[in-house]
Amino acid sequence: MDVVERTTEMEEGCTTPRSRKCRIPVTSVCPPPPRKKSMVVRRRDPPMNGYFQPPDLETLFYAQPRREACA
Repeated sequence: MDVVERTTEMEEGCTTPRSRKCRIPVTSVCPPPPRKKSMVVRRRDPPMNGYFQPPDLETLFYAQPRREACA
């Protein structure tokens, strides 16, 4: 830098760089949000034997014979 350039800088004060390489780049467009998957509703026929078949309740609550206490 010459003395002349320095004095002109001092007289003008600070300035913002205006060259193309110093500029903030233009923002690009954001991609769209992801799409929600479509819900495919498929109806099923009910099972032939029904939905719930309880076990045989008599075997579940089988009462064992009581033993007599020794005297």
